[in-house]
Amino acid sequence: MPDASPGTDTLRLKEEFPPVSTADWEATIIADLKGADYDKRLVWKTEEGIAVRPYYRKENLPAQTARALNAGPWAIAQGPAPEGAIQAAAHHEAGATAVQELAYAIAEGADRLAAGADPAQSFVFAVGSNYFVEIAKLRAARLLWKRVVSAFGLADAPVKIHTVTALENKSIYDPYTNLLRVTTEALSGVLGGADSLNVQATGFPDRLAKNVQLVIKEEAHLDKVADPAGGSYYIEALTDALAQAAWKLFQQIEAEGGFAAAQGTISAAIAVSRAAKEKAIASRRRVLVGVNNYPDIHEKELDHAGALSGWHLAEPIEHIRLRTERYAKTAGRTPKVLLLKRGDLKMKMARGQFCQNFFGCAGFDIEESESYEGTDAALIVLCSSDPEYIEFAREVCSNVKVPVVVAGNPKEQIEELKVLGVAGFVHVLSNMVDTLNEWQDKLGIGGKEEK
Repeated sequence: MPDASPGTDTLRLKEEFPPVSTADWEATIIADLKGADYDKRLVWKTEEGIAVRPYYRKENLPAQTARALNAGPWAIAQGPAPEGAIQAAAHHEAGATAVQELAYAIAEGADRLAAGADPAQSFVFAVGSNYFVEIAKLRAARLLWKRVVSAFGLADAPVKIHTVTALENKSIYDPYTNLLRVTTEALSGVLGGADSLNVQATGFPDRLAKNVQLVIKEEAHLDKVADPAGGSYYIEALTDALAQAAWKLFQQIEAEGGFAAAQGTISAAIAVSRAAKEKAIASRRRVLVGVNNYPDIHEKELDHAGALSGWHLAEPIEHIRLRTERYAKTAGRTPKVLLLKRGDLKMKMARGQFCQNFFGCAGFDIEESESYEGTDAALIVLCSSDPEYIEFAREVCSNVKVPVVVAGNPKEQIEELKVLGVAGFVHVLSNMVDTLNEWQDKLGIGGKEEK
């Protein structure tokens, strides 16, 4: 380092910030956890089954990285996908995981190579809102295709990756949240090395869909640096993990005779993944903002029913909310839920907020009060602490004629509360879809769509 000017302190970063070993980091983390389970608290399992660590270091870099394989600046492609491209996006939109989308795409490509096709293939990948996973997925696709081409003894050839923002995580409700989603998805596509990108307008103007790309190109200047994600310990490790898992699944497909021969297996596997995603939405282990959590309770979208065709994660909640809207249109009023909040401040506020989100997702009107006198609510939810529920329920159930529900899961008191007249319980383990459908049935809310 050059000599410092007179009177100027010299920076000695190596002395002031000596290297910290992974063992030291781990020891500090374990001490901070104070006996809590490391994996349960800090390790995140993706829907693909990949364990994501709380931090990554140089030692976590894979032997082969994807940085040299990435494409250059992307093209704005607000239109149909390239003709003849391998449609990996179809698997995504049917409910496949990132690993399945990769494996089935390269399996289809391998079928083409076996039939004598040019190795310079084009792929269409859908990009969802799982930001880093989607970046890594696109980078892994290049690694995997290079490996497939090599296995056929062919010379390496350029691969074109067209990306399109996904529809499976969009909703007719809170449409401008869709605009926020496509923004992160567009970033994933670009940072993942897409050759071209199509941002799909879902409930917002086409012009804004194109403007998302213009902003990240003309204002954020993401087209000025090649492979900005390259070298990131986390992204490189995640890319490798996805590629390894996808290659293993690809080999299983090949063992069945290839992509065309394994259609039954592929369809069944995607169905399992789709069901798991639907369960995660219904249990709210996975959040769709504005759909199964944080709803705009005043929003009405009956006029846009059916605007988003095809399977999508929000569909069961949309059906519930549209059912409420149809009933309200016919009856001239929207069913109201009274959140009756008393007692312990912390618990009544927390449980009140939970129930506002929970029942708000069904499109019910929400009223909050400490009194039930004069209410015209169709359903009353008691929001308090477990020790206070018995006396609370005793009073309310004997003085009202509408069903009473308890917010929470007071296991030791459930039977006594039922005897007092409590008709149900809502809590973090409740299946939202089943519970809301059940209460719509009990409250006589018509408008249910025929399947």
